[in-house]
Amino acid sequence: MTDIAERWWQALRRDRPDLGLPEHYDLWYFGDSEDLARELLELVLAGTKTATAGLVWGADEAGTPKPGGYSLITDFAGTPRCVLQTMEVRVLPFDQVDAAFAYDEGEDDRSLASWREAHWSYFGRRCAELGREPALDMPVFCERFRLVYPEAVVRAG
Repeated sequence: MTDIAERWWQALRRDRPDLGLPEHYDLWYFGDSEDLARELLELVLAGTKTATAGLVWGADEAGTPKPGGYSLITDFAGTPRCVLQTMEVRVLPFDQVDAAFAYDEGEDDRSLASWREAHWSYFGRRCAELGREPALDMPVFCERFRLVYPEAVVRAG
């Protein structure tokens, strides 16, 4: 944890007891580049993105998210931006992720085809870092979450 993140979290717990935030939280940012982190964070803050996927192979140190757990999401530079609560986690082979999940990820045109293309590229980069080969049956965790803070923007009709 960084000092700024810890101070931010504790201040939010103090100032917003109605949120019921626990002491423990995960700290991370979306993607693997500044542009991707910004793009995905904007989708979350707009209420478009309510799910994310990660490579199980790379989550061994930190573990996969757990339902009910909280995450403090930062921008790429480490500035706290929002709090998410994990609602559901499923571990599936890459090629078994469905269209409903791809839609909830909120990226590109929200189709399964675009999800597979973008995530194959992303997971391929992650596999290279881990010394692994991407495969259609590689395990991915499919996490659905809710935006806790700042509260999601309510969209009109």
